[in-house]
Order: sequence, then structure tokens, then C-alpha cells
Amino acid sequence: MTRRTDAHPDPARPEIGAPFFSTWRVGTPLRQRQTVEAIGVTWERRPWPADGLLGYHVYTGHDAGTLLHYSQWRSEAAYEAFAKTHRQERVDEIDTAVPGIERLWLGRYRHHRSLSRPDDTRVPGCIVIVDIEFEGPDLDRQRAWVDAVVEALEAEPNPHPGGISAHFHLSTDGARVLNYAEWESAQAHLDALAAPGDGIGSATRLWERVQTWPGLKGSTVSRYEHALGLIPG
Repeated sequence: MTRRTDAHPDPARPEIGAPFFSTWRVGTPLRQRQTVEAIGVTWERRPWPADGLLGYHVYTGHDAGTLLHYSQWRSEAAYEAFAKTHRQERVDEIDTAVPGIERLWLGRYRHHRSLSRPDDTRVPGCIVIVDIEFEGPDLDRQRAWVDAVVEALEAEPNPHPGGISAHFHLSTDGARVLNYAEWESAQAHLDALAAPGDGIGSATRLWERVQTWPGLKGSTVSRYEHALGLIPG
């Protein structure tokens, strides 16, 4: 049985061995809503596909044209088994309901570390995805850069009150880092970006080190809203 949930996922859940992220371009806010509903209906009419899938969540992009997908797998092998036996029939049904979906990318990651407060019960109003790209694969560089970011965040003299948590993921190819960050609202994140400094963070030595890290190629920032959660019933 598959059921919907409004609850946000916990990216730091220890059972997650293989988090997957992907994006689809659907084009308009109306098609965003139609695609989210098509995904929900398609999954609800089928049994939950695998014990190895802990949850599947879909987010609408604030760019009004994309969707973010975040699935929590126990292992990559569990995902591969699903892809061979159950994925295509779901894709076909969704594409019939909303033709013309463009599937942009699928990323395989490992959760590295998180920053959050156990007593913080705020519900995120905005998910900010920060995608960092490096010049070629280097697993040690991925981890070292994230650890430097965490050090800068923990020492931040002016933390913005709208930030809730940050969950850092390392791509399995060694070339990217993805931060799944929870914020009170999109406006809170925009306010933090508009504060003095270069992006999130004050003009400190620790942040300068993060921003000038050897091999750092570039980054993108995207804002999303949680639209659909699917979990085993």
C-alpha cells in the first residue's frame, strides 16, 4: 500500500544508504500541479514497490517550471531492482497524463553530515537546494569542503534566524556536493542572501576559505516547496 503524507522527510535518517535527487522540467505552474497529482495517483493505485524504498518526495520549483524529486533508498541495489521492474510503467502513466515532461538529470548521493537543532520544531516553508560542482572527481575534496562549510556555519557571527537545517550530500561520482537546506520561508532565504557578504555567511576568513576552495568550479541555488510525500502504508 502507498499513502500520501504532508510531513517533510528527514534527510539524516540513518537507514538511508542511497539518496537520489532529480529534476523534471514541466514548463508552467499549471503543469507543475498536474504532474504532482499525476505522480500521486499513479503511485497510489499501485502497491509500494520495494522494502528498500523509505520515501519519495516531490517539490515544486519557485521558478514555476520545474519539479525536484528526492527518494530515500536503503541501497543503490534496491533502486536498480525497482528501475528494472516498476519504474517504466509509472513513467508511462505520468507521461500519458502530462505529455512533454523533460527529465533533466538524476543524481546519486550519499548523506555526509547535517546541521540542525533537536529542539527546533519549525516546519520548513522552503527547501533550498545548493548544488556545488568541482573540477573533476575527488572524494576527499568533497568531504573536506563540506567540513569547512560546517565549520564556517558553526562560527557564523550573524546567523539568519530563518534557517532551520542543512543536510550535505556527496555525489557518488566525487564531483558534486548537494546541500538540502530547510528554511522558514523563501523570503527568509532571500533576506539572508541580501545581507552583507557574498551569499549566505558573513565576510569572515572561514567563509572566504569556503568560497575560494581549490577546484571549486561553480554553484547553483534553487528554491522549492514540498508538494507531495509518498511512503509505505
